Amino acid sequence: MTNKKLNAVIIAIVTIIVLVFALKDDFGEKINYIFSFDLKWLFVAFILIFTYWFLKGLVIYYCAKKFKKDYSVKEAIKLILDSQFVNAVTPFSLGCHPYQIYRLKKQGLPLEKGTNVVIQDFIVYQIALILLGTIAIGANYIFGIFPDNLLLKKLIVLGYIVNVIAIIILFIIAFNKKGNKILLNLAIKLGTKFKIIKDKQKFLDNQVENINNFHNGAKLLMKSKWHFIKIIMLNFVALCVLYSIPFTLIIGLHETINPLLVIVTSAYVMLIGSFIPLPGGSGGIEYGFVSFFGFFIIGAKLSSIMIVWRLITYYLGMIVGAITINLYKEGKHENRNVY
Repeated sequence: MTNKKLNAVIIAIVTIIVLVFALKDDFGEKINYIFSFDLKWLFVAFILIFTYWFLKGLVIYYCAKKFKKDYSVKEAIKLILDSQFVNAVTPFSLGCHPYQIYRLKKQGLPLEKGTNVVIQDFIVYQIALILLGTIAIGANYIFGIFPDNLLLKKLIVLGYIVNVIAIIILFIIAFNKKGNKILLNLAIKLGTKFKIIKDKQKFLDNQVENINNFHNGAKLLMKSKWHFIKIIMLNFVALCVLYSIPFTLIIGLHETINPLLVIVTSAYVMLIGSFIPLPGGSGGIEYGFVSFFGFFIIGAKLSSIMIVWRLITYYLGMIVGAITINLYKEGKHENRNVY
């Protein structure tokens, strides 16, 4: 079984399990709620997810335009839409970045330049994610939004630490050559010990090239402070838009809640989902949503909101991405000979 088929099976199994647990009690009531959403607020939720994709496309556009002057917003948005499918079917979205580099090559950017675009996008996304996570944790500490729950507290701390470590490693790779060597040697030792790495020299050569690309991409990113701040803020706004979707769904079932509280709560949910080693953080994301939004919404409404939220923020992207990938035809603007 190929990795894609295996991941599809995992997604299907986890989805079924989540739906069984979400719908097993008060099934009829939950189904009624799902079909009772105020359509105008449901429409707003769809507008928000497309706005999120558009803003993510702008980040790619601003990064790619530095390497290819005629790169268009349309190409960037197409790349983001395609990426939703790959994001959805690979654990930790690991397949997304190689796919984006491949697609950027098809759009006329050589591998080195495409890699730099993806690296810049990844760095600023992680920074925006940590900024929102820090604000959420700070807000909870100051205002006591969520009661102490040992398991949830541990999961949030773990998710936050994972993302902070990711940022630290990114900056070490980007700006500290001595740190690069330490990390690379550690990776080789661990990889050899667990028999993940078979050919040390081949692995070393590949990673040295990747690190050099990463280093060059980060240097270019830092050359223009305004560009750096602009794409961080675009990612920050994009995440706020994404995190606002539960607000429209809660209002759509005629409940009331502070929209800022929803953004803080969503940031907590995403911190938990960020370290779940399954495609789309499946299982962990749903658990986090029910656990944290359960402080404000209870009963069948909560499960109904969670199901529709997941359909819009995860499964819709998978479907749209699958369609745009399959409809893709190489246009005249794309350069097949980019080297």
